[in-house]
Amino acid sequence: MNRYAERIYNGVIKENPTLILMLGMCPTLAVSTTALNGVGMGVSTMAVLILSNFVISLLRKVIPDQVRLPAYIVIVASLVTVTELLIEAYLPGLYKALGIYIPLIVVNCIILGRAEAYANKHTPGLAVMDGIGMGLGFTIALTLAGLLREVLGSGSAFGFNFLQYLPFEVEPIGIFIQPPGAFLVIALFIAIMNAIGIKTRQRELVESTGCDGCCAKCATPCEKAEEEAK
Repeated sequence: MNRYAERIYNGVIKENPTLILMLGMCPTLAVSTTALNGVGMGVSTMAVLILSNFVISLLRKVIPDQVRLPAYIVIVASLVTVTELLIEAYLPGLYKALGIYIPLIVVNCIILGRAEAYANKHTPGLAVMDGIGMGLGFTIALTLAGLLREVLGSGSAFGFNFLQYLPFEVEPIGIFIQPPGAFLVIALFIAIMNAIGIKTRQRELVESTGCDGCCAKCATPCEKAEEEAK
């Protein structure tokens, strides 16, 4: 698997931001009441993530370390503002459904986390692929969570009510479209991921090379260990 394809696989499976890394949980729990809301928030976040990774990677040798995080926030905030205005203009229904969670993409842990952990250390091409992978992983997690909550909680899927076509009467389980339902669904998905045995990059490094995988403390040894593991 080449490095570009590996970034997609990493974001969707190995280090899914929601189900493995537990990032971006606020929008995941809040807006995943329907599948359409999950798709809308996921795609919006993915667009910002791809563009922010690209811009930050281009400017990684220009931005001083002392103002690195404030610079990232300015870049991300500018992209989020453009995204919010586009959604408001062309998808007013989605804009109303997502509400405050669109501007809150600025402080989404996934956006700043990938900027700090990956985009500012790699080329624009790899940074874009990382954004696509992480964005797809986030979108898939939100869509699946929203779909399951919508089916169980309101008896519909992507807005289509299928209960009326069943030959018997079924009462939706209302708790699944309430906040506790979000915790139950996400917990179920995480349990499935753990049962499958998905290993993060850090866990693989610990088991194969002895590296502790602590990139926050020192990124270079981790990258060397990863190359040796390959």
